[in-house]
Parts: sequence; C-alpha cells; structure tokens
Amino acid sequence: MATEQMTHRPYIDKLPRLACVLILGVSLTACTYWWRAYQVYLQMNEFDRYFSVEAGEQFTLNFKEPVLYSQDFVLLSNLYPSEDYPTAEGRKTRYWFRKVDAEGKTMQPEIKFYSEMDFNKDKRLTAWSFSSLFLEIAPPQFLEVSLRSIGSGHIDQEKRQLRADIEKVGKITAGLPVQRRVLEKLGEPLAVKEEAGQDIFIYHFLLDTPRIEPGYKDNALNEVKLSFDKNTHELFKMAGNFAGLKVSIDYRDFQKARN
Repeated sequence: MATEQMTHRPYIDKLPRLACVLILGVSLTACTYWWRAYQVYLQMNEFDRYFSVEAGEQFTLNFKEPVLYSQDFVLLSNLYPSEDYPTAEGRKTRYWFRKVDAEGKTMQPEIKFYSEMDFNKDKRLTAWSFSSLFLEIAPPQFLEVSLRSIGSGHIDQEKRQLRADIEKVGKITAGLPVQRRVLEKLGEPLAVKEEAGQDIFIYHFLLDTPRIEPGYKDNALNEVKLSFDKNTHELFKMAGNFAGLKVSIDYRDFQKARN
C-alpha cells in the first residue's frame, strides 16, 4: 500500500481541486469508483510506463499497475457480464454483444463481438481485450493512438466525460477500413442515414447479460454508428455505446496527410 501511495502522490499534489470536485460531487460508493477511474486517467499521461498493447486476433490493453476493480464496471453500467469464471491468475469476465434487428431479436447468421477483462487475485483489472470483429470497426493502430491521447484530454466534471487531446499524440499512416470489408463482417445495417459527404450506417448490438439493475435496461442495447466517406467509401468515424461506455473516434484526426 505504501508503494501505491508513493506512486500516485505527485499526481494528487498537482490536481487537488479536481480531486475535491470529484469527491464532493458524488455519493460515497460512486466516489470511490470515479476516484479509481481518475487514477487510471492520470496513468495515461505516462502511457508506456503504466500500459502495454498487444494486437493480433484481438486487441489487448495491459495494465502494469492495476487500479480498477471488477465491481467498478458493474457500477458504471449497472449490467453484469455474459461470462464470469475463475482462472489461475484470478478471474475473467466477458461481455458478448450480438447483432439484433429493430425488435431486439438476434439476427441469423449470428454476428457478435466481445469485450473481455482479466482480473488478478486482488480483483484488479490487469488486461482489457476486444475481439477481432470489433477491430473491423476500430482498427488496432487507431485504437492504440486514441488511448494514448486520453492522458492529455479534458475531463468534463459535470457530465463525467473525457475528451481526448489529439494534438498531443503523433499521427499514424494506417489506412482506413473500407465499406465493402465492413459489410462483409457486420452484414447489412439496421438503417442508413445520409448526410453531406457521408453515409452513416447504424447497427444495434444487444449485450447478453444475466442481470440488469432496475431502470438500466436501455444500457444493454448498444447503437453503433459508422460514418463512411461517400467518395472513398472509407470508414472515418465510429461512435457507439458499449454497456454504458460511450466511445467516439474520428480516425482522420490521427491519420497523417496523404501524399
């Protein structure tokens, strides 16, 4: 415990006012969770010190000095994981998201992806992974650079939202996903919305969860919006709500200018 306090005290000294706002603005239980989430945000300032990334068939963010607990994610979404079982290192939970139609019925053939979390014996999060299907709409290089941008982002205390600062991270040369490839993997969208210079494909994915806290049923239904350039047919923006976690990434912000 002494080591952990020593690690984080410099950050606490730098931003006492924000810490006080977070502590006073929420209930005791929620405050504890948001304080731990804030510690992770501070760790993002030194990304390579506190995190590592693995990208293969799935994308994994490893936590070198774990802070978050397994119950923190239930507090965030008021939803429970699809799978939860013990491992040699601790526990593993997995959230399955299945493509559904307008009535919320699972579509066939089944199209699904998962978000997976590994916890140590102290119930702290050590690794967070996303399956290959998710990487079709959030390519690994863009996913990593967007995570790196979080550390220099801005916290909206009232809305409890974090806006990443894209100016503090380097640009990457990775290409954007193309519409044909996305359709092959995700199938036809539930709806298509046309806007100036873009087509927005809308998909619904339902979380397979054994329990939902009263009043939070809507959190299980996740709407994913994919924005494609009308001319190049490239996917340039992904926005979604995954079990209470809102994500929006404009990939062009991280892409180097083309020659």
